[in-house]
Amino acid sequence: MDDFINREFPMYNEDFWALSKLAHKSAGIVLGEHKKNLVYGRISRRIRKLSLSSFKEYIAFVDGGKNKEFDEFLNTITTNLTSFFREGHHFDFLISDVIPQWEKERLSKVRIWSAGCSTGEEPYSIAMTMLKHYSRSDSLKILATDLDSNVLEHGRAGIYEYERLNGLDPGIVKKYFRKNDQKQQVLVKDELKNMITFNRLNLLGKWPIKNQFDVIFCRNVLIYFDRETQSALINRYVQQLKPGGYLIIGHSENVTRMSDEIDFIGHTIYQKRK
Repeated sequence: MDDFINREFPMYNEDFWALSKLAHKSAGIVLGEHKKNLVYGRISRRIRKLSLSSFKEYIAFVDGGKNKEFDEFLNTITTNLTSFFREGHHFDFLISDVIPQWEKERLSKVRIWSAGCSTGEEPYSIAMTMLKHYSRSDSLKILATDLDSNVLEHGRAGIYEYERLNGLDPGIVKKYFRKNDQKQQVLVKDELKNMITFNRLNLLGKWPIKNQFDVIFCRNVLIYFDRETQSALINRYVQQLKPGGYLIIGHSENVTRMSDEIDFIGHTIYQKRK
């Protein structure tokens, strides 16, 4: 820890663990010792911006959640790494298996939840995958939630650097994006944006969600929680799924034996029993 004491803002062992405890208590996020560099780099920027003098002063300022900085703290420690059609086999599965099943069942309304949507690439990828088959405004509804209010604003605006579209089929780019006033940016077209609702949600808090979903995407979110919290979340997700609905998680995650109501069907995809 000496390496963190001899920096611009010394971070003592008790400082790091106080921030770790606050993150876990408020959002279930686990900040182990391997996260010290990340915490130091991100929180030191907040200390500088707020004209504070130390980690101890920052902790005293943010602790208790009674000011806007508490939300900024959660935003700051949340890692947001995403891209359009990331882990493409999940979208291939929707096309090859799920959509034909829904068409056979004549399912006219589809509800999908992107939990941990980051800057919006995931829910927009879902919309692009589904739009050919469910194009009416009332036939497809996508809920996109995240803890970080900043990334939600990004997703809601639907503005991306052009380089974020690298690797996408040119036909998809032409159909669903248009050039923004800024030369190096694109804007998601309204037909996609109108199908998605972006809302802030702390997964450890109350879920003001009345309807069940046909599919829940919760990819690369569980890795931030301990095993007990993961298990509790999985069971809450299962309750939000319709019978026969699908839970899709990230490639590095495993929820086997966390619920006896879902079956593993491959490629980090689970189905709720009917």
